[in-house]
Formats: sequence, structure tokens, C-alpha cells
Amino acid sequence: MSPTQAKPDPSPENPHLQCNERPVLVLQGGGALGSYQAGVYEALDDVQIDPVWVAGISIGAINAAIIAGNEPAHRVEKLQAFWQDVSSNLQGLLPGNDSTWRGFFNSASASLTAAFGVPGFFVPRLVPPIFQQPGTMAALSYYDTKPLRATLERHIDFDRINAKKTRLSVGAVNVRSGNFVYFDNQTKTITPEHIMASGALPPGFPPVEVDGEFYWDGGLVSNTPLQYVLDSDPRHDMLIFQVDLFSARGPMPTTMLEANEREKDIRYSSRTRLNTDIFRRHHKTQLALHNLLEKLPAELADDPDVKRLRAEHNDAAITIVHLIHRRRSYQQSTKDFEFSRASMTDHWQAGKRDVETTLASEAWKARGRPLHDVAVFDMTQKTPA
Repeated sequence: MSPTQAKPDPSPENPHLQCNERPVLVLQGGGALGSYQAGVYEALDDVQIDPVWVAGISIGAINAAIIAGNEPAHRVEKLQAFWQDVSSNLQGLLPGNDSTWRGFFNSASASLTAAFGVPGFFVPRLVPPIFQQPGTMAALSYYDTKPLRATLERHIDFDRINAKKTRLSVGAVNVRSGNFVYFDNQTKTITPEHIMASGALPPGFPPVEVDGEFYWDGGLVSNTPLQYVLDSDPRHDMLIFQVDLFSARGPMPTTMLEANEREKDIRYSSRTRLNTDIFRRHHKTQLALHNLLEKLPAELADDPDVKRLRAEHNDAAITIVHLIHRRRSYQQSTKDFEFSRASMTDHWQAGKRDVETTLASEAWKARGRPLHDVAVFDMTQKTPA
């Protein structure tokens, strides 16, 4: 057992949780790769880990809203229904499932998406933006996302979201100010437009109007809501499942196609480990402050500076589990808009398998409450794709 962990004190209700630990699910953006996150959720649901908070960006916001917007007993089936809908254009996989053939298949599938859109998600504009009236949404994007609103309303109970039974936070970028904002059901009434705004990636998709302002995809600024979660709820023990769809680590490319894919991976990976390392250093400082305040004499208790420091100190225990989608040999830079049924199923099963690998590991079984550090788990780094 790590010297930074206490003796395991599992929750009596669930051996995968520590006492008083709040499960949180953090979902990165990544388009068609998002079914990996649905597989992650199914595996967590299988062991009855029910997140009290779900935060997402882009496709992560859609998955997060489906989870928060349904009763636990129906979430997996609603996720399945959504991903079945959006992968219905190309359902089969022709004979010859070797890596080279699969690469051709995926390329054809991505081309089909680019040409005809995705059912219930987006459709191409028949008139190119350059010929549209300036100032209209049609002049700002190649696709129309109106079908997504009906899809969200079909799969999500927004009354449940706004009843705050599960906390939901989705990130977007204000087009005019460039500021990153979060729509959080703790402070706002969430509508389909909030979810659509988080996934409005230009120039493919138009900005979405919310309360008189226009928003683009949150991934333009940060593709993961991890920092928002860490900053917003620092005083509770949290078990955070950080689900990334792009890996910051990868092989040296050998072709232009591989270079394009690698560039996209780096751009959207959001350096999750860097954010984790920064938070770990900050958390150590908070713990040192906590320990120092405990040593102060009682006569300083009412000192204004001491009161200020007490308001800032934090001794909460944070555990972060990295679950990162790993590339396969046949994937290309089009993988985030390759919506075939075969790829959807592959990503889903990979997410489920990565959770099962993590929870079956000896390191996980031996974990305790972190005492002087932020505990980080990434048990799937060497798992073959």
C-alpha cells in the first residue's frame, strides 16, 4: 500500500467506494469516439457506482445529459438508443476485418458522414455557407444541427436534470467574448440549447444562442471539465473517473495521415495528466496549510488572517481514475466523425473493458483514502488495443 494512503475503509454499501466518497464522472469531447464513454458508464453501472455529478464537453456533454437526465435503471438503455440512432447510416462491416481493410472501411464511413451527416444529429446544408446571407447561422457552418434538438428531447428528461437529482455541468465558449463558461444545473435551468452549445464545433456546426449570447464548443478552450470539478467542489472526498477520448501519448507518425491523427490527439487531449499534476501540487500546499493551522495556539483562533486561511484550507481526499481511449492501428484522423455501427460497438466495448481492468487490478483493490496526496490510477496504459 502506498504511504500516501490510509488503511482501506470501504463503504458498507459498495466495496469500490471509500466512506463518504462522492463518485464523479468527467467526460471529454471527441465526437464519434463518445461511445467509449457510454461503455465506461455501463461498466460503472454494473458495479453500482452511481455518479452524483456528471460533467462534460461536446459529445461528453450529450452523454452526461443522457446520464443525468434519466433514472439510473434506464440510463444504459438510453445511451444505447442514442448511439444506435447516430450509428445507423452504416451498420455492417464487410468481410475482411484485417487492419488494412478496416482502415478503408472507416475512411468510407467518415466520407459518408461528411457527405450526408448523421441521423438525428446533423445534416449538410444544401447551399454552401459562402452563398448564404451573412449574419445567418447558415452562413457560419457547413451543417445544420436542428435534428439534434429533437434527439435530445427524446432521450433526455430535462425536468429530471432541473430537479437536480444528479449534478450536471457542461462547458461552452462565448463566441463574442471568448470566455469559457459552464452551464450547471445547480445555478441554471438546463435546456437542449445548453447541451447543443457545448457541442457546437465550428466550422462544421453553427453557434447556439442561449439567453441572448452565442456559444461554440467548449473544446475550443478546454476539452475536459476536470479543472472545473476540482475547483468547484474542493471540500468533499471525490472519486473522479476522468474519461478521455484522445490520448496525449502516442507513437511517432510515419505518414501524413498518421501525422494528422497525432496532431488532433495532441490538440484535444487537454493534457489531463498535466492538470492532475498541477492540482496535486496545489493540494499538497492545502494540506500543509491545514496541518499548520492545527498547530497554532488557541489565542490566534479569532485572528482575521487565521480565519481567512481556515476558509481556504482543504484536507479532502481526491482519487482520479484515468480512462483513456487508445488508438487502434486502423484508425485515422477522421475517427471523431466516423460513426459506423462497427466502430461505435468497438469504442463501447473498449470503455467497458478498461473499467473492468481497472477495478480488477490489485492496486485498486488495495487502495485507501489518500492522506497526503491526490491518488491517481491509470491501469490501462499497457492494455493491448
